[in-house]
Amino acid sequence: MMQRRTLLKSGAATALGGAALAGFAQQAVTLKFHTFMAPTSNVWLNMHKAWMDKVSKDSGGRIKFEAYPAMQLGGTPVQLYDQARDGVVDIVWTLPGNTAGRFPRVEVFELPFIMNNAEATSKAYWEYVQTLAPDEFKDTQVIALHVHGPGVIHTADKPVHSVNDMRGLKVRAPTRQVTKLVGALGATPVGMPLPQIPDALSKGTINGCVIPWEVVPSVKVHELTKYHAEFDPAGGSLYTTTFVMAMNKPKYESLPPDLKKVIDANSGSATSGWLGKVQQGGDAAGRKAATDRGNTIFTVSAAEAQEFRRRSRQIEVEWVEDMNKRGHDGRKLLETARALIEKHGKTSAAPAALAPAKKA
Repeated sequence: MMQRRTLLKSGAATALGGAALAGFAQQAVTLKFHTFMAPTSNVWLNMHKAWMDKVSKDSGGRIKFEAYPAMQLGGTPVQLYDQARDGVVDIVWTLPGNTAGRFPRVEVFELPFIMNNAEATSKAYWEYVQTLAPDEFKDTQVIALHVHGPGVIHTADKPVHSVNDMRGLKVRAPTRQVTKLVGALGATPVGMPLPQIPDALSKGTINGCVIPWEVVPSVKVHELTKYHAEFDPAGGSLYTTTFVMAMNKPKYESLPPDLKKVIDANSGSATSGWLGKVQQGGDAAGRKAATDRGNTIFTVSAAEAQEFRRRSRQIEVEWVEDMNKRGHDGRKLLETARALIEKHGKTSAAPAALAPAKKA
């Protein structure tokens, strides 16, 4: 009789344990996603929300999101990465370059004229971090790493046709390396987060800014400037900016195994490449917003771009030296980044050509 009671208790405990495990397996979670991008922007609508929708669908609705664009949960864009690290929020999308010099090895992708194709460069960026800089974002669970399409110069009152036209302009730049680039080209660089651009242009604090076409409508740059200088792809892209989508590590580790797999399946090289491709894909609409207002777009030819390249070459040299001082092989990092961009460029679709520019 005693043995039978023990067996019954054991069976009941097993059943209860099984039910608990089943309940754990069906557990739902809600994740807070925070960023600085405007709720009407291409990045928010076609990248962030699209990613969240896919994750929710892949999880059978068990992963839900509270989505907060435009810094709605407080703080500044500079604080976003630490919000994810510290668990203030669960997932962020931000610029590593918002905190100058904190993530130095990934700055290689922000050096002048290193990219053209955002999809290929984003895949290269992911592989580069996994192989050469795995500790760069060690405080978080990295979901994706990507870049935007070719950077464009936008000015309020003075067109830029050559390097000499940059002289005397106060130009907003997003990151440390792009700030150096703007200075090397003869302008006065002004660092500031993206949301501050409209006010700075309106007040004349800056005369222009460098951003990709797709961001233009979200910060009304097509309304606040008259002139735009883009670069012929044959001569290379002036610059790009790195981004990171990162998750709080304890939050990720607390997920049930099957939900971790959903996050993992929507992370990595393919997701990074997709984000880069979608962001560059928004360039045509941003460019159209400028042409619809009658703004003037000038295309810097491959030949004319050589002077921009010559003026900015020292930035690359200084970055390599900086890496060497930090105990890294700067030349190896640079050569590997270039090789990875070329490698992934062979398998990534070429970016769509933009319409011919109107010569000023």
